Amino acid sequence: MPESFAVEILNQDALRPHVCDLAVALERGDVVALSGDLGAGKSTFARALIRHLAGNPKLEVPSPTFTLVQAYDLPQFPLVHADLYRVADPDELIELGLDSLPEGAVLLIEWPDRAAGFLPKDYWELALSMEPDRGDEFRVLRITGHGRCAARAERLMASRRFLDESGFGSATRERMVGDASSRSYERLTLGERRIILMNSPRRPDGPPVKHGKPYSAIAHLAEDVTPFVAIARALHEKGFSTPAIYAADLAEGFIVLEDLGANAVVAGNPPAPIRTCYEAAVHVLVALHKQILPEEVQVAPHVTYRLPPYDMDALLIEVELLLEWYLPYREASLSDDARQRYIALWREALLPATQARDTWVLRDFHSPNLLWLPERRGIACLGILDFQDALIGPAAYDLASLLQDARVDVPESWEIELLGSYIRARTIDDPKFDVPLFARLYATMATQRASKILGIFARLDRRDGKPQYLRHLPRIWAYLQRTLAHPALAELAEWYGAHVPPPVR
Repeated sequence: MPESFAVEILNQDALRPHVCDLAVALERGDVVALSGDLGAGKSTFARALIRHLAGNPKLEVPSPTFTLVQAYDLPQFPLVHADLYRVADPDELIELGLDSLPEGAVLLIEWPDRAAGFLPKDYWELALSMEPDRGDEFRVLRITGHGRCAARAERLMASRRFLDESGFGSATRERMVGDASSRSYERLTLGERRIILMNSPRRPDGPPVKHGKPYSAIAHLAEDVTPFVAIARALHEKGFSTPAIYAADLAEGFIVLEDLGANAVVAGNPPAPIRTCYEAAVHVLVALHKQILPEEVQVAPHVTYRLPPYDMDALLIEVELLLEWYLPYREASLSDDARQRYIALWREALLPATQARDTWVLRDFHSPNLLWLPERRGIACLGILDFQDALIGPAAYDLASLLQDARVDVPESWEIELLGSYIRARTIDDPKFDVPLFARLYATMATQRASKILGIFARLDRRDGKPQYLRHLPRIWAYLQRTLAHPALAELAEWYGAHVPPPVR
């Protein structure tokens, strides 16, 4: 069913937030039908939208009333603006080239009623209407999402309501590059203030994969933003630089966060790790891991959140991603006996990890989620962004995540030196720190993580149509060879050697 809502526009200045709303909601290939009587403001809305998407408020945006079609090469996607007022026959649309748009182009149509039968089943409909008794500038804007756009229209309406209620309704919204998840981010500008809007809809349960449970439940992936709020506030109170939270809607999945800037811990093209930043990140982990951390943290008054354990089921379901996605990607077959042997070897290797529930495992402690804050001192010099899937588990996991960064090449010499730096610091804090056990756990968790990521990146390509992640596979494979060399993983190394082909370079 279509999803529809209406907003009142008192004047042209009041139109801007709704233009921003649509701009951040649009995706490549969208169709927008913009209707209304003569003088309702269709061209005004179209011009404001194109200028916003172009990032240029002075961009020349002529009305295509006479040319009928005007094309724009915008940063996010191409856009074709069509005015069909003078079109008398739908067959003319083919002559205009509207059936062969540039790949990924957004099509913005004024007078869409002239395009009978042309509109797809999935499209945005924007209708402007006037009420003369309420003033010359007053308009009602009705936004309707048809087909698959219905859910996005509902989300757009929810975000507008949240921003208005939390006091950020007049902010300018700018879409930011997202990650591999369903979350999206926007940079909000309110005068001189810059903040971040996280849009994280509740994760739907997938199909049951084992014991009647979906993958997300077995792997203990966050279903909503409650864990993010809980961990962010708990780490912030301990002096770590997680973003301050200014407003949150736990039910709808919206959070307004502190903007920690854009100083990455990598630099160059292709990006390479910055040694100073990685050294600081190791010390941040030392500071976190030497603390006795609770399993339950406060979310809000009278609301708490309990971190799940990184248990055997979660660890195993992750390494099985290699079997389910990476091996098919490499067209490698596997017998039932070989599959069972793989699970048995991993179950044995992971047993010490399940017994080492000694800290919060943030789970994605690597360069895309870390920011450099040189103006802050001590452990606060590192911004930490992604931790909603945190668990109680072995300290070695996050260190392996950092030193075997899936997206940048960490030299093996750096890995060895920074691992040694971490172990020395932990030993100073705790003379009973078990170095051989930690080294074994580090190799085990690094191998487990590399196996999981090989599967995830293959899945992003095959299932989600995101082949850009395949370029990282050779790096992850190289990391895997490093840690499989640990004597405790000899049998696993033999299994990988016999059954897992390297990625195609």
